[in-house]
Amino acid sequence: MTDVSQPAPPFSDRAKQLLGTPWTITLLVPVLVAAFDMPNLGPVMQFAVGALIGTLPYIAFAVLLIAGLKAAGAEAVIAKAFQGRENRMIVLAALFGGLAPFCSCEVIPFIAGLLALGAPLAAVMAFWLSSPLIDPPTLLITAAALGWPFAIGKAISAVMLGLAGGFAIKALTRAGLFSDPLKTLQAKGCGCGPNPFDGKPVWTFWNEAPRRAVFGREFMSNAVFLIKWLALAYALEAVLITYVPAQVIAGLVGGEGVLPIGIAALVGMPAYLNSYVAPALLAGLIEQGMSNGAAMAFMVSGAVSSIPAMAAVWSLVKGRVFAAYLGLGVSGAILSGIAFGAVV
Repeated sequence: MTDVSQPAPPFSDRAKQLLGTPWTITLLVPVLVAAFDMPNLGPVMQFAVGALIGTLPYIAFAVLLIAGLKAAGAEAVIAKAFQGRENRMIVLAALFGGLAPFCSCEVIPFIAGLLALGAPLAAVMAFWLSSPLIDPPTLLITAAALGWPFAIGKAISAVMLGLAGGFAIKALTRAGLFSDPLKTLQAKGCGCGPNPFDGKPVWTFWNEAPRRAVFGREFMSNAVFLIKWLALAYALEAVLITYVPAQVIAGLVGGEGVLPIGIAALVGMPAYLNSYVAPALLAGLIEQGMSNGAAMAFMVSGAVSSIPAMAAVWSLVKGRVFAAYLGLGVSGAILSGIAFGAVV
């Protein structure tokens, strides 16, 4: 019989793939600290493990909530926000952006389907701008790391950014700037879950075996995902607090005024930190001297410019719309930082 098995990938490829995982990087932190600074191994480990344990109740509630939303088919409720008058759609899209229980690749077919059905670009932009900033797990993890004022401030920033972006795109579209904004669209799923336009939500999902299976699968996958990234985040926060001089952080993004906030927003855009890692690292930066306004600007701009968020926009619209998305994101981040710094 002919052997049709595929040859194993080279060891170098497997090693590169392993080294790139959050688990490996997390485990490397204590190894490197032990190798180069053994006296600080205990404090670094104590801080990282203690922070992760303190966040576990928030993780548990977050994964229960998101698994329940997925099992119930809550995507259908989100889709209904894109029906009716344009102003109503913009407002609801900005509000519901933080509730959408999507994985990063499911956003693309969801938005593609909306655009194919004729949803206005302004409402879609409102959803695009608000959805990367906040969702139930992000809200709880931000509260655990930075406190509820910061978490609520970020949620408000998400809604306000969505509203401002949506109405700005509506005005520019009427002026003729985005008369032909879309690439060729194919509204197809990606295998992450049911089509958001099929059926109605079933809130008593535990009565149906297939929905219970979805709940179990989503609970496990989200729990592993959050613990994986938060373990990395708290390990990096412990290293940051231990080894980065406070005066360096304070000199760059500390103090009052617009300049530190603008710098934080511009630095946050290429940082590509997801919304689960960023709060812990920002907690360390704030302890080292970063201002609250700069921290908010960093978090908002980093979420808007995350790879999944940008991929969802780039794959569906032309370059000028993508540029508008980034411009609205960074300007909104700066304004959010100024407003939050003035209030807190």
